[in-house]
Amino acid sequence: MDKKRRALLNGLGLSLASLPFTSSLSLAEHHAKYKGKKLGIALVGLGRYANRIADGLVNSQFWNLNGIVTGSPEKIPAWKEKWKLKDSNIFNYDNYDQLINAKDIDVVYICLPNSMHADFTIRAAKAGKHVICEKPMAVSVKEAEDMIAACDRAGVKLAIGYRLHFNPYHQKIIEWSQQKTFGNIGYVDGVFSINVGPAGQWRLDKKLAGGGSLMDVGIYCVQAARYATQEEPLSVTAQFGPITDREKFKEVENGISWQLKFPSGAYSTGYSAYQNYIDTLTVGTEQKTFSLSPAYSYGPLKSSVFGGDNSGFSFPFKHHQQTQMEAMGPLFLSKDPLPDHISGLEGLKDMKILMAIYKAARNGKPVKI
Repeated sequence: MDKKRRALLNGLGLSLASLPFTSSLSLAEHHAKYKGKKLGIALVGLGRYANRIADGLVNSQFWNLNGIVTGSPEKIPAWKEKWKLKDSNIFNYDNYDQLINAKDIDVVYICLPNSMHADFTIRAAKAGKHVICEKPMAVSVKEAEDMIAACDRAGVKLAIGYRLHFNPYHQKIIEWSQQKTFGNIGYVDGVFSINVGPAGQWRLDKKLAGGGSLMDVGIYCVQAARYATQEEPLSVTAQFGPITDREKFKEVENGISWQLKFPSGAYSTGYSAYQNYIDTLTVGTEQKTFSLSPAYSYGPLKSSVFGGDNSGFSFPFKHHQQTQMEAMGPLFLSKDPLPDHISGLEGLKDMKILMAIYKAARNGKPVKI
């Protein structure tokens, strides 16, 4: 790290922490307060997750919520009042491109259904705005590539909202893996299953979601396998689960399981579904096995270590989206490129794996990645 960048971090009171595939910033423990101009952010889509992000922006030292984009006019008054928004910074999906005139909006956070991510990212880039896009990045590899290309052309940053990259439990797993604290990683198992709720929602609409539970919650398990092993998978086999409700799951899968092989010989199994609630991550090393349950939800997360005590693997609860946004603030304030682990490149890697899982499940044969 160059002296200028280190001086910037020290000035912000930030510390370095090991994160997937690169060293990056951590605000898990910071003391100094940032005194400079805050970043203006607009939330695109005002569903449940946008409310989680907004909660994370309260009293932020790096961000001001200066704008909203919504297709639901009835939501505008409450947001306008709470955040003291200017009329000129309230957009709908049709006049979204007028963001180019909003000089106090630097970044947009896209919280729309998956199939809308590419279009709204590309339009934001053309308007000169940096982008944070929720996962999954897109619904196809080509869309992900187009998003990266558009942001590169416009000279804006593209981040994917991988909140767990800033979570201390997941950071600790990454640190142990990178340092081989307990020896080599041999096995990773991830399961994330939720009760998706009633039929008729966008998550069950193939055109909007791009897929079912794998796209929504299975991606967390794929991510965990990648950063727990610190490797990219070579191949995958996969199987669709039984269809438990033919009306609800007529377009997207309910359950799907997969098996990833890694260059070191490490092996990972994963499962996602839209019924019941299972939320676990298990990592087996040469010396110990450690796990999280819950592992991916908003917390508090809970850890255990087999073959040793739990010291060093227990952390106080912090709001996930607040931790994420406070960590991302300095990354967007800096002129340096984003670290790969939260960039569009990371999102593209996931898209390639997700599409390979679907192909393997359809064909019943191993698929090279």
